[in-house]
Amino acid sequence: MAKIVVVGTGYVGLVTGTCFADLGNEVMCLDIDADKIAMLRRGEMPIFEPGLGELVNRNLKAKRLTFSTSYEESMKDADFAYVAVNTPSGTGGEADMRQVRQAADGLAKNAGKRLVVVNRSTVPIGTGDMVASIARRANPNVSFSVVSNPEFTREGSAVRDFQQPDRVVLGATERSAAEEVAELYSSYDCPIIITDLNTAEMIKYASNAFLATRVAFINEIAAVCEKVGADVREVARGMGLDPRIGSSYLDAGLGYGGSCLPKDVRALEHMAAIHGCHPQLLRAVMDINRDQRRVVVQRLRELLDAFPLAGRRGLEGRTIGILGLSFKPGTDDIREAPSLEVIHLLESEGASVRAYDPAAIERVREEALLPNVELFDDPYAMAQDVDGLVVVTEWNEFKKLDMLRLKAAMRYPVLVDGRNIYDPIRMYELGFSYWGVGRPLPRRFQVDDAVAHPAG
Repeated sequence: MAKIVVVGTGYVGLVTGTCFADLGNEVMCLDIDADKIAMLRRGEMPIFEPGLGELVNRNLKAKRLTFSTSYEESMKDADFAYVAVNTPSGTGGEADMRQVRQAADGLAKNAGKRLVVVNRSTVPIGTGDMVASIARRANPNVSFSVVSNPEFTREGSAVRDFQQPDRVVLGATERSAAEEVAELYSSYDCPIIITDLNTAEMIKYASNAFLATRVAFINEIAAVCEKVGADVREVARGMGLDPRIGSSYLDAGLGYGGSCLPKDVRALEHMAAIHGCHPQLLRAVMDINRDQRRVVVQRLRELLDAFPLAGRRGLEGRTIGILGLSFKPGTDDIREAPSLEVIHLLESEGASVRAYDPAAIERVREEALLPNVELFDDPYAMAQDVDGLVVVTEWNEFKKLDMLRLKAAMRYPVLVDGRNIYDPIRMYELGFSYWGVGRPLPRRFQVDDAVAHPAG
């Protein structure tokens, strides 16, 4: 059994600490946010993550998992210290490393014996050397080894991803230190890659940038599909059956969001640029992703043109309903969520916005994140008298909505499906003026070569 300290109790840190505790280790999760630590000590979750609450409470009761705001308390006899703090984007796209530096300094000053420091946060190339330097300056009397162990968990399935990893990546200057960390994962049957620090850090960035590129690619193809009359979902399905390609991250829609892909692509682009490279592909990926939100608002405006308001143009004076605020289903996280930009664009054109989300509403209310948006606890109440609806998050709940009831509540039957969760032909038959990303109606349903506008 190892004694592990995890600095940071966000999605990455809390899942990491809890899952290590569930393996039988003694884990203390450390955070400077006293309110969050108080919640966790009571067994209350500060985040929405399926299965995590039960796991936290089980390990609290078993006394394998504890929480603290004190470095001094946490570092007593610690064998490993995981750094899992936030690395948000700086003003130039670079990763903001202040929290990493503070964590490295705090744990080093309070270390009492040899310590393996493990970088779990997504950090720029060279961070391992920086953390080692900070630790040795802060406490020259203790021996430190630094290992990079990037996480590959996804919000909404983070517990499962940790417990059933497809790989564990470890980078270190001293192979023996990496092997010590590898032993923590010995219960899991997966490949373990041991490499140098810089390579391990780059594996994480390259992986996320590639996933973002796949999303951007299929959205680019979706734009062409609309022009030539092809269905992007069938195109993606046909592509995905090729084992060289695969089907993941080939869902056309509003693009990627969340706390990882946007900032990691920006950070990699920044690193490439300052090292004299010309990251054209990464820049194109970011441009395409941003443009998808604009395309959806443009299509909404076009559909509403069939239902004009006297004396008004575009979206001015319209009431628009948003289905989904979180950046993906299975989480209440709205960091860099497409909904934020869509709402901003709608409000900038004079529209009033109301919204519903199965998980994120409470957090948005508590933190007053969208002060001008009317928030609802029921999708049908939210849809009452709206001029149009935009599907932003592909929650399973939305796939099961009573569409006729939804249509009856709306002022006009305008539905922009930003996640392609509905069948265009079915929506047409129900009387919706419908648009899906890269999914034009078959020509037999079209009155011309533009998107059909069936009467409500």
